Amino acid sequence: MPMEKAVITNTVTGDKIPVMFNPSDYTVNQDVNYAQSTIPGLSGPVLQFVSGSMQTLEMELFLDTYEQHRIGNRILNNAQDDVRTLTSQVTGLMSIQPSTHAPPVLLFTWASLSFTCVLARASQRFIMFRPDGTPVRARLQVVFNEFRNVDLEAKEVKRETADFSKIY
Repeated sequence: MPMEKAVITNTVTGDKIPVMFNPSDYTVNQDVNYAQSTIPGLSGPVLQFVSGSMQTLEMELFLDTYEQHRIGNRILNNAQDDVRTLTSQVTGLMSIQPSTHAPPVLLFTWASLSFTCVLARASQRFIMFRPDGTPVRARLQVVFNEFRNVDLEAKEVKRETADFSKIY
């Protein structure tokens, strides 16, 4: 059985972009922010938690129009076409949508990975060309930033407040 293809879904329009070749690896990053306060006489600063940071999902996508390819039940018969027609589908996800006045929120899914995000960065490297100079293969380095809905997070995370009456 062939491996499931990764898919990038534009949640605003519902358009789906199947990834031509699944990434060979991906990286998920997350950090938290701390404030440092220096106090004279201490050997190091005192740290205080400030906030969490968004997760990022980074990977390289490989796009090829030099060969004929199968995605699901479809055969892409775009051999020798300009690969920029495919790269622009991905990089276009950073364009401002008229309905939201912002780039679209995306859903990157692949097997058990489901990541609600926005495309924050895409770097295109064209690596194979037809004799006339038209690019037919490309590598895209992409970084997706986690998109958190404030209302959903407020419902999901039950924060406790300090009971100041116990202090006094």
